[in-house]
Amino acid sequence: MLHEILLSLSGQPSPLIDIYSDENTVSQDAFPVLSPPEKALLTSLARLSRLHARLRTQTSLISSSHTSVICRAVSTAITTEHLGGFQKKILEVEKAILVEDSGYVGGYGIVPLSTIVAEFAPWTRRLEWLWEIVRFIQPEYTKSRSSDGCTGAALIDNLRAESQTGYSDLEEMALHLVTAAETAWMRQLSMWLLYGNLPMFGKDDFFIQEDISSEKDRHQGVTQFVMHASLLPKFVSPQAASSILFIGKSLNHIRAKRKAPMADTPTGLLTSPVTLHGEHIEHLAALKSPISTPKLTNAIDTIRLSLSQTTLSKLLPLPKILEMLSLLHDFLLLRRGEFAMALVSHADARLSERHRRPELLTTRGKSSEGLEGLSITEGDVMATLAQAWTELYSLQYEEDPADDELDLARDLVQLSISDKRNDEAMATSQDTAGVDLVTEISSVSFEDLLFPTPTYLSVHVLQPLDLFLSASDVAIYSKIHSYLLGLRRAQIRLGDLWKHTFLRRSHPSPWGPPRSNTPFGQNRLKAGRQRDYIRIRQMRPIWATGSASLFVLSEIGSFFQGEVINGSWQHFREWIEGPPPAGSVAGSRPGTASSSKQQPDSIQGSSTQSTQRQHDPETLTVAHRRYLFTLVQSLFLTDSPFTGALRSLLTSVDSFIALVVRLESIQRNMDLEEDEGVVDDLADYPGEEKEVWQELSATRLNVEAGIKDVVARLRDIDDNQSGEGRRLFDLSKNPAQNWTAQQNGHASHYVPQKPIGVDRLLMKLDFGNINDSIGPGTGVAGGFVEME
Repeated sequence: MLHEILLSLSGQPSPLIDIYSDENTVSQDAFPVLSPPEKALLTSLARLSRLHARLRTQTSLISSSHTSVICRAVSTAITTEHLGGFQKKILEVEKAILVEDSGYVGGYGIVPLSTIVAEFAPWTRRLEWLWEIVRFIQPEYTKSRSSDGCTGAALIDNLRAESQTGYSDLEEMALHLVTAAETAWMRQLSMWLLYGNLPMFGKDDFFIQEDISSEKDRHQGVTQFVMHASLLPKFVSPQAASSILFIGKSLNHIRAKRKAPMADTPTGLLTSPVTLHGEHIEHLAALKSPISTPKLTNAIDTIRLSLSQTTLSKLLPLPKILEMLSLLHDFLLLRRGEFAMALVSHADARLSERHRRPELLTTRGKSSEGLEGLSITEGDVMATLAQAWTELYSLQYEEDPADDELDLARDLVQLSISDKRNDEAMATSQDTAGVDLVTEISSVSFEDLLFPTPTYLSVHVLQPLDLFLSASDVAIYSKIHSYLLGLRRAQIRLGDLWKHTFLRRSHPSPWGPPRSNTPFGQNRLKAGRQRDYIRIRQMRPIWATGSASLFVLSEIGSFFQGEVINGSWQHFREWIEGPPPAGSVAGSRPGTASSSKQQPDSIQGSSTQSTQRQHDPETLTVAHRRYLFTLVQSLFLTDSPFTGALRSLLTSVDSFIALVVRLESIQRNMDLEEDEGVVDDLADYPGEEKEVWQELSATRLNVEAGIKDVVARLRDIDDNQSGEGRRLFDLSKNPAQNWTAQQNGHASHYVPQKPIGVDRLLMKLDFGNINDSIGPGTGVAGGFVEME
């Protein structure tokens, strides 16, 4: 019987214990001479034998078919170390019985069954714990080789959590498996950090993978890589993960440049090899399991700084980075005011042309519905941007026609129709920090203000600047641009209302003698003056509402452009290149092409200063992300109530302007009928005028309500900012964006400029409302003025 017990514990078939049964009991038919107490003692041994057999089967399956190398390493460690130890224990007990050791064999050669059970009792807890680990690796265990199971990062996190236990033997086993798992993970990481290559085996389980969505860069020999947060172990900090991605991508760019040299590639970059420093290997080899987060971060920072000081300074020079940042600031953040005006004017002209098509003329009385019926194609959008570039080129001075930044912007800036599939692909493939910042931005969209179809302005980032500027950063700039352009567009269109002199001023001239001397001529002149007087009285509240909305939007736009954007940009640029040269003064208003031409000169002039405080590319990337995060917060883009109120106001302003323009057209036609006798039998202009006045009255009230909502939300924001012990915009609120401040002491970290408060903006709005231009004393109803 002892022979059968030891065979069954070894996982061998035995008539005593059915190892394939799900019940932890002894067979009733085998060994009928056993008493019930003896069968009860054998129950624990039956549990051990079945666990051993199942562990052998499942670990063999995992080690041979699992997609994760880390899971295979842990499974192999379970088989060789722990199950091997259990088998060794069985052999020791068998040897002790054969040599008749007194610890096992009693008088007359009797071996007490309780002694055998007590000897294997500690292994029950151990094998049950190992079985839980195996079930965690492959939950739906099956003999099929296609089962995926868990990821290596999840297994490492689970084993590190399991090591915090009160059992010393389980803690020792967990730490041994953690060592096996982290050793396999470090081998994958070393391939990426030292050579820039993905691991040959198990690369689908590595947290850095190829970006399958960037097929357009494959023909250039440069492969794009993205980071998946779900495959990242918890002991890797966000800063270390970002640095790991940056190092490997840099090595890939260097190898691609060397394989396919181009005419504009610096010769120094092609001739200087990337040497595998022994110090890098020593830093990685010094990491002992369980890996400490600070030690891993310090090792990664040391490797990154060493690489940045040698090769990356040539691959990603500071002037190229500043050139791209200046382009983003001038065009996507609308520092160049003429670009926004050209874009808005040509977009409106394109919409006006499409609106005059014969199939849309039937909806001319319903402006909003007519815009909804317009179908904007990609050709219309591209033509609008091309016309804007043409206008900007025509504004250049004849004595200085060269504008390198405008040439670069024409090549890189793209205006496209929004596609939700591209947004979803970007959200699933980009780095976690950028995606977190994109998801924090309010869901209120401003992309359909320039055209009825949602469009966005973006920048095509060329190699190797994509090491510094990711697709998620460009997506954030696009959202900011749509936000600012919607505000600037409303200002431009409201200002253009005052160009409609037919509505704003009335200057009828007499017919002159002899018709003016007749009673008919005098009565006709009197009736015309009375008609103009009534219209002027009707338009007074309309102009008051338009003036108030223009004032509010202009002040908000000036606050965003001057105080927030330009202030943050100047602070960020000074941190990069040092203080600006003496005599250069940055304006707070949107600039022009002539003012922006001085910027490259200042960048070149400060190149000597920048060499003294050169920041490595990864530090610049982290600093730029923090600058962008602060900019989004200061523009209130994360405040959904404010963005919702502003979007509602901009929509009401668009309807308000469309109705005023439609009213002018109707009144012109009515005057032609009355004064010149030009009659259109198919049109009922008095009826249309009454309908437009009713809609204009309701829209005016909506605009006034929208202004009050926006100002009220600004007051709430100011209250939250000034609350004691509270800051609405705090980097520490978001752990994903709160990068580690210290960077191993090699370079000073960037501290963004403190967000500007809205108290000054509210003071301007309160001062502008002293005259109470929007009051309840006037109203429009049915085309007549009601004075209280």
